Amino acid sequence: MGDFEATTTVDAAADALYAYLSDVGNLPRYFARMTSAEPSGEGGEVHTAAELPGGQHVEGDAWFRADAGTRHIEWGAEGPNTYHGSLEIESAGPGATVRVRLHTTRVPDGDTGVQQGLDDTLATIKDLVEKQHVTG
Repeated sequence: MGDFEATTTVDAAADALYAYLSDVGNLPRYFARMTSAEPSGEGGEVHTAAELPGGQHVEGDAWFRADAGTRHIEWGAEGPNTYHGSLEIESAGPGATVRVRLHTTRVPDGDTGVQQGLDDTLATIKDLVEKQHVTG
């Protein structure tokens, strides 16, 4: 099973960064490979679409939970890959630290494609917030 983690520091207030990242509509803007995400029901259900390495298009239903009090976001999808992850935002001086964790049984620990996807996601978050001045 694959467990992955990546961290970056972003020049933005933690609360504003959380507000942006916890908005389901913004998921495709910063998650590598995700092409759409829309609320689809009660309890944090979300319908997503993504392009996987190799060009495979996938769609499915997932769950997405955000806790403003702890600035913690969790997501996952039912199915054979036991896919779930979390994103945590903490104040770091005038900026914020973003840590993303991902678990899947689809690939083993150390899979370079999945790790690159996490690194790309954090780089996109940093770019969106710092260079394009995106806030919540």
